[in-house]
Amino acid sequence: MSSHRRDRHGRGLRGPLALPNALSVRRAQPPHPANKADFFSEAVHDAVDRVGVQCPEALVGITFGIEDVPHFDMAWSGDQVPLAAAVEGTADQPGQVVVYRRPLEHRAVSRRGLRILVYRTIVEQLSALTGRSVEEIDPEGAGAEDD
Repeated sequence: MSSHRRDRHGRGLRGPLALPNALSVRRAQPPHPANKADFFSEAVHDAVDRVGVQCPEALVGITFGIEDVPHFDMAWSGDQVPLAAAVEGTADQPGQVVVYRRPLEHRAVSRRGLRILVYRTIVEQLSALTGRSVEEIDPEGAGAEDD
């Protein structure tokens, strides 16, 4: 078979890599790529870990959450959908940063670009929530990379 038939529409290999035979107990399957939600969750965790190394004080009393899309009962200005939301903490509840998966995925060109955009968004939300400058949270300017 040609490789063109094995990788239709750029979705990866289809079917078994090897047929069952006397030497193998089961068929070899191609590895499954991480789905979008798992990749996004990993990007958020990596971004928070990166901020924790650079400016651990910015994460004190802050929890992070991921939602697919913003809720309509939430008020936002303009015609643009928000990428994230920062909620001030109270005496009973810690501050929160909620990152919206679908709007961020829609704006990113590649997976690398999505990682950069997630990192920039988290740094900006932490800056707004804690009152620290973006340069203080990201002293190396690591979020300034362009895709």
